[in-house]
Amino acid sequence: MAISDQSQTNWGAAKRFRLIMREGASSREMGGETTSLAVGIVDNIFMNALDTKSSDIHLQPERDQLRIRYRQDGVLHETGQLPPEQANNVLARLKLASGMRIDETRDAQDGRIDMEYEGRRLSARASCIPCLNGEKMVMRLLDPQAMRVELPKLGMPEDVLSKWSRAIQVPYGLILVTGPTGSGKTSTLYASLHQLDAKTRNIVTVEDPIEYEFERNIAQVQVSENLTFPRVMRTFLRQDPDVMMVGEMRDPESLAIGIQAGLTGHLVLSTIHTNNAVETIGRMLDMGAESYLIAGVCVGILAQRLIRLNCPKCRQPFEPDPEELKMLGVEPSEREGAKFFKGAGCADCRGTGYKGRIGVFELILGTPEFRFAIARGASYQELTQAAREQGYRTMLEDGKYKVLNGWTTPEEVVKAVFTQAIS
Repeated sequence: MAISDQSQTNWGAAKRFRLIMREGASSREMGGETTSLAVGIVDNIFMNALDTKSSDIHLQPERDQLRIRYRQDGVLHETGQLPPEQANNVLARLKLASGMRIDETRDAQDGRIDMEYEGRRLSARASCIPCLNGEKMVMRLLDPQAMRVELPKLGMPEDVLSKWSRAIQVPYGLILVTGPTGSGKTSTLYASLHQLDAKTRNIVTVEDPIEYEFERNIAQVQVSENLTFPRVMRTFLRQDPDVMMVGEMRDPESLAIGIQAGLTGHLVLSTIHTNNAVETIGRMLDMGAESYLIAGVCVGILAQRLIRLNCPKCRQPFEPDPEELKMLGVEPSEREGAKFFKGAGCADCRGTGYKGRIGVFELILGTPEFRFAIARGASYQELTQAAREQGYRTMLEDGKYKVLNGWTTPEEVVKAVFTQAIS
């Protein structure tokens, strides 16, 4: 059923769902006639996305319609269309709610939408850009409940969880989580901060955007045009911090400040974009960091991806593709006793065969041997060997374990860590 049809049959939506307008320190419910078609459509777009645990909403303009898609468990699904005459009013309401200029249709705009749904406070990061057939809007839903994940529930192997839990308790140094956009890095950092004692430590964060609001004792700063990552980090260092979480090391200046902070008695947790944990060293060198400084500050590097889990209600045994098993490195001896499962598709998983996601991880600790390898400018292969000596396993190997135990399918793991599968 198209979104427009649903909107006409659910005028009580506004009672359960409200858009919130922020004006300085105060906030109020966004106006609009409750019988307006655009109001009903917008409310239903958000409610349907939240009910299906979607992470993103895509409104894609085409020649004769506005296509609506939700990203669920990392995959986009089409959910409806709107005719152009309704699409313009819907986009205007969304732009107004996110603080964008309604009359600006030729430039990219960013904003934030606040809302309430069944008593829960939620928000969305909105981005709008002009396209061939109109304006495309993408909204990333930020749900505090979804971000309130406990470290043991992320899917780390027991030895990785134990090592990571010890690493984040060190008094100073640099800890990095690496992976592409949408790989769960922020969730891991938030879960890690929950493990730290915020009562006796001064914990500060700088993020873009702030996806989860901590209840107490943690100061969070939103990056803006004036408050850049480097500027906020320098200011933080004058505020007696014990732990500093930086949303992303996206430029040489941020990395340099983070390394210096780690060397001068602060614990710095951050993210960086690389393919795997070992490549992070080369990435930091490319960003201008000195090898001896990286060696001196490195506490741990965690790489991760997200894979979809087999639906528990419709999963059933199946025979996997031998080529995919070969890419995973599954030996013939490992196939004996393995539990290969795949979801058949049911109403609970919307016919996909998958429900929920879990991480695949690889962790390197800054042991004396690994730090020495960094300091002497070791090659990628030498760094990998030094990591292996401390028990390092790749994400591909972690994914293989989860496949052999029926958690997911070989296809999911190969898709998530394809670069390692073909190396």
